[in-house]
Amino acid sequence: MKAILEDLSADKYINSFIVNQYTTSNFEYRWHYHPEFELTLIESGVGDRFIGDSFESFQKGDLVLIGPDLPHTWMSDKEKNVVSAAVVIQFTNHFIERFLTLNEFSKFKNMLAMSGQGLYFPNPPFEIISKMETINQKEGIVRINSLLEIFDILTELPYEVLASPFFQPIKNEENGLRINTVCQYMLKNSSADISLKNVAELIHLSESAFCKFFKKMTGKTYSDYLNEIRIGKACSLLTASDKTIAEIGFQTGFESITYFNRVFLRKKKRTPNEFRKMSRNNLDKNT
Repeated sequence: MKAILEDLSADKYINSFIVNQYTTSNFEYRWHYHPEFELTLIESGVGDRFIGDSFESFQKGDLVLIGPDLPHTWMSDKEKNVVSAAVVIQFTNHFIERFLTLNEFSKFKNMLAMSGQGLYFPNPPFEIISKMETINQKEGIVRINSLLEIFDILTELPYEVLASPFFQPIKNEENGLRINTVCQYMLKNSSADISLKNVAELIHLSESAFCKFFKKMTGKTYSDYLNEIRIGKACSLLTASDKTIAEIGFQTGFESITYFNRVFLRKKKRTPNEFRKMSRNNLDKNT
């Protein structure tokens, strides 16, 4: 599916920035982009987050800043049967640039420059969550001031860069359709033994031509991208199930547990067992 250009222009004439609060049974896969900056806070729900070529799990408290034209979507895990809710703040470069000329905004200006790859803020403090959840209750200058306070808190938080530095948003309609056909197929069938030949045939390319096309469009090799999807799903299982490491490795599509452990360590900088212990320790602290 091609990344959809989301047009928010109708709302620009009402307020200086847009705040939407969503509550739904689940977030559907909707791969899209827009020229506005976007700050998204997940209030409830679990599933997968796609930002550029980044594939990660999300849960309550997930906070991400996305720059203009960076494709993204959140997709709920429907099997968990958890209500999904989010606060989404969108603002234009035209709105924010008048503040960026001030020295006091130098740190935030640097952060916005990095947001073109997507920025994830782990464990955001209650203060910023509260301000985002109540900003729609404010009016006039107080409303703008609340947004500036949110920006100020962001500059003091540690963050992780999500998309690869060489990732380039795809705006060509034909190439967008082709790469999204492939990525959708990989997402749905990642646990199976999907061959390079079968995937290349989806968009009528030879294997060698497909590899060049995929690397150009995503900045990653086909096998590396597939492994990221599988590791992302493995992280969800390690956190939410009592299945053994071996069971999870095979269930997510790895033919060898040795290879699963090696790829997991390379991607997550820790072993599957260490990841499980860390996740459960964090869960215990928050309950």
